[in-house]
Amino acid sequence: MTLNKGKGNQTLTPLELEIMQVLWELGPCTVSDVQPKLKGDLAYTTVQTMLNVLLKKTKVKRVQEGRAYRYRAVVSRERAFGGALNDLVKRMFGGSSEALLMAMVDTRQISAEELERVAKRLAEMERDGAKDSDLKEAR
Repeated sequence: MTLNKGKGNQTLTPLELEIMQVLWELGPCTVSDVQPKLKGDLAYTTVQTMLNVLLKKTKVKRVQEGRAYRYRAVVSRERAFGGALNDLVKRMFGGSSEALLMAMVDTRQISAEELERVAKRLAEMERDGAKDSDLKEAR
């Protein structure tokens, strides 16, 4: 197994995502703050290693406080989710969002009511986007 260096692989692993969830929820934390919030019985050094991996991936930053480091998320939850979703759509559905949505329909993971809410949300976003572009043109 090789660790990703720098910004090569920006997709979060399940454990990295779990750690990021803690940071998004609690704000800046030390390893000792994060460790008890994670599922499973992970060693302090494992959590420390994973936070350092997130640091190399530029998902977190840290500041030293005494003998410990305090880590904080520098990528938003929305951006991380967007990146993971984009990766999933590319790898599993050939880049087709429609194929993802159709797979969700075919496997009954989304209902007609949920699709209706999605359609309404898209319509709202398109209206808001039109308003934004109208404002830019007026400038």
